[in-house]
Amino acid sequence: MTTNHTDTQFSGASRYVLDEELAKIVNISMALEMPLLLKGEPGTGKTMLAHAIAENLNMPLIVLNVKSSMKLIEALYQYDTLTRLNDSRFGDSNRDVSNIEDYIKMGKIGQAFTVDRKTVLLIDEIDKADTDFQDDMLDVLDQMEFDIIEIDKTIKAKHRPVFIITSNAKKDLSDPFLGRCNFHHIAFPDPKMMRKIIGVHFPRISTQVSENAISAFYRLRELDGVEKRPATRELINWIRALNSDPDFTPKQLAKGELPFLGVLFKKSRDYEMAKNLVARRRLI
Repeated sequence: MTTNHTDTQFSGASRYVLDEELAKIVNISMALEMPLLLKGEPGTGKTMLAHAIAENLNMPLIVLNVKSSMKLIEALYQYDTLTRLNDSRFGDSNRDVSNIEDYIKMGKIGQAFTVDRKTVLLIDEIDKADTDFQDDMLDVLDQMEFDIIEIDKTIKAKHRPVFIITSNAKKDLSDPFLGRCNFHHIAFPDPKMMRKIIGVHFPRISTQVSENAISAFYRLRELDGVEKRPATRELINWIRALNSDPDFTPKQLAKGELPFLGVLFKKSRDYEMAKNLVARRRLI
């Protein structure tokens, strides 16, 4: 295995606003060759950080979207027995059915291990997986190898990927798992940071639209009883919607007239609550 130590430093990306503490933990994790575990509510930029690292360091990005029913072997490789059976029965393939390796397909971790370049491997929403998946996965990441049982072959990583692991903190992760990762909690942006984020995505936005939209957004987030509070991505999409409406004027926001609430709220109950408060001008 090639460890490929590098002095390359992550310093942010074109559409990702990076704070100093987060930049430091990313670079420390790469230097120590440890996975970086990111926690925070949905929409705080955990997933986008992996995209930003890949962009900034000019590395391919491989994304493993974890599902509750997923077994670790699926993330490593899959043996396509059905295709092999069909090839054996119908004989209309160029593959040699006696060569099982022709029917082995790498999963996302397997792809990151076998690619010829150093990659960023994003393991997204690890908290969906069970404890065995989490701990067994980190064993593989520690050893930088795994076995393909069907062909008695060990796959060793050509390069150690940059590991970014995200969690929405919906359930606790095991102590062994936490002990083998560096950790950073990405807090929801305060208004000052949000202005920077909006400025990156909308460099020509007027101060009036930006300030009124951000102010209304934070008032909506603070509503009591909201099940799914709007996140940064919803604010960005909301501003896009406002900008695309030829009849929209910034004064509407100042008056408490907030169109396109369905862009901000994705739960019916939340949407109806916000809609009723806006209709009664309770959010001015």
